[in-house]
Amino acid sequence: MNISPHAVRPEDAPLCDPITLEIIQGAIMAAQREMEALIERTAISAFIREKKDFYTALFDERGVMAVGSMVPIFGDITGPVFRHFPIESMRPGDLYWYNDCYGSRGAVSHSNDQVLLAPVFRGDRLCAFVMSWAHFADIGGMRAGSISPDATEIWQEGIIVPPTKLIDQGVTNAAALAIFHRNSRFPEQSMGDMSALMASVKLGAARVAEIIERFGADVLSDALAQLLARTRGLVRKRLAETFAYGTHRFTDAIDADGHGNGPFHLRFAITRERGSDGEDRFVFDATETDDQAPGPVNLLMNPSIPGMALGLFYLGGDPGQVCNAGGPLALDEVRLREGSLVQPRWPAALGMRGLTMMRVLATLNGLVNAAGGGAPAAHAAYVVAMIRGSSTDADGAARRFLLVDGIGVGYGARDFADGIDAVYFVAQENYPVEFTELDYPVRFRHYGMVCDSGGPGRFRGGAGILREYEILADEAVLGIRIDGVQNPPWGIAGGMSGRTGRIIVNPGTPDERELAPLSDGNPLRKGDIVRIETGGGGGYGHPFDRDPARVLDDVLGGIVSPEAAARDYGVAIADGRVDTAATAALRAKRPPVKAFHRKEYLDALD
Repeated sequence: MNISPHAVRPEDAPLCDPITLEIIQGAIMAAQREMEALIERTAISAFIREKKDFYTALFDERGVMAVGSMVPIFGDITGPVFRHFPIESMRPGDLYWYNDCYGSRGAVSHSNDQVLLAPVFRGDRLCAFVMSWAHFADIGGMRAGSISPDATEIWQEGIIVPPTKLIDQGVTNAAALAIFHRNSRFPEQSMGDMSALMASVKLGAARVAEIIERFGADVLSDALAQLLARTRGLVRKRLAETFAYGTHRFTDAIDADGHGNGPFHLRFAITRERGSDGEDRFVFDATETDDQAPGPVNLLMNPSIPGMALGLFYLGGDPGQVCNAGGPLALDEVRLREGSLVQPRWPAALGMRGLTMMRVLATLNGLVNAAGGGAPAAHAAYVVAMIRGSSTDADGAARRFLLVDGIGVGYGARDFADGIDAVYFVAQENYPVEFTELDYPVRFRHYGMVCDSGGPGRFRGGAGILREYEILADEAVLGIRIDGVQNPPWGIAGGMSGRTGRIIVNPGTPDERELAPLSDGNPLRKGDIVRIETGGGGGYGHPFDRDPARVLDDVLGGIVSPEAAARDYGVAIADGRVDTAATAALRAKRPPVKAFHRKEYLDALD
């Protein structure tokens, strides 16, 4: 006889028992990852298919995120839809769509990101939601790619789609899609990517329906509630272990906005206090952050983001845990100031918000470190190079092209390990050489890691990337996004800051010129060489405490030069070996250090 585990249970027992909870956790995580796999394998544009700039998530029947990609940029995805389309009005076969940053209160933070959200029903009962989101290559705007350092208002960054019912009980709003695709310079890519995103949502809804069919809607609802409570409890426990009662502060900065303004400081604080009910309250405050920028580096930060980022840090990549809304729910209050860099007023430009987003994450690391929590040193902000132009096909026809190359950087060292080398952002990847040369009029001359880019420390900061292209198109225009030149990623506990990035055209020739790190409209001609070096992460701990054998490995691997080994680490390398006597002499002159390093040692950053 096949007896359901829920057939007989005490009245006060949860609907979902511990074993079933683990099965459902695995099932929803598998569904979410299968949705991502479908996008990766069917999307058309390089930034989705090769770069993997897409995310998926599942939500409970109230629209609270139950499981999502482990990226700290999710805001309240469902709220913008619910404000226009009440839950009770939804029906099976509906699909909702938006990219409206301000209308979504920062749930999406630049207009290239498209969100599709679908309800999942069992009969007439709404049981869950599924979401797919991806960065579309071009949605109109002032320049191909829709993001540019030149932008000063969001209308220059492409078409804005408010929450829209894209499919009404199975009937697609083809006119809305036609308007959207007509605004793209590359409509075939836009149509293919939208088809991939729609298929992913359809697949996710089918997989969740299968889970509901197997376990029942009540059991699934209880399971998701338990997973949410588990994550929230874990994050609050870790917050209490990190932050003593009182207020903890940290400040970091981005360099500029591309219009001659900056630096812009991010000033964050977390206060732990005793509430009127006797329970602890954790309050995040960003109100002292500098005012918004005239240029497009503003980040419309949804109030969920700080808790999501802290939650992911505390989950620590544990595969047994689920990325869900428990992180944001662990914070009792988030205070943001309208008109600031992280809460700009309409219609401020947002396209380059990635620079600020990456610095937000580093500032949160610093906030944890200020409280003694052991977060990594600062990371560099991933670099984006936009090469736009036209090339001639073999048959003589002109073809417009857009190469948006997102390039990895070095991440900050940890208190137990080196920083990660050559990371773009979480799960995204650098374009392969073979693919790039096949699809675009460029030829790679060099691709590797930048020597001496990682911040020296007992644990070395991650190394940045060197990419050098030869331009094969007759003419092109280049836009570039690099940060951390004036304010490089900080090192901690004696570790030194990472090296800054730079971009040079025709290096080592009489025509050599270094471009502004946040600029657009830079002309390129056939035969020009574009050399991009991305920044490294900050180091952790005194460099003289690094094992000489590890320094030797870095020298032999081309990550650290022999000169830097002697100067920064006090390790003498000769004939491919550590010179023990010379190293002892160098390390006898151990330099004093302070808590932080950014170009020099400092007691605090400001």
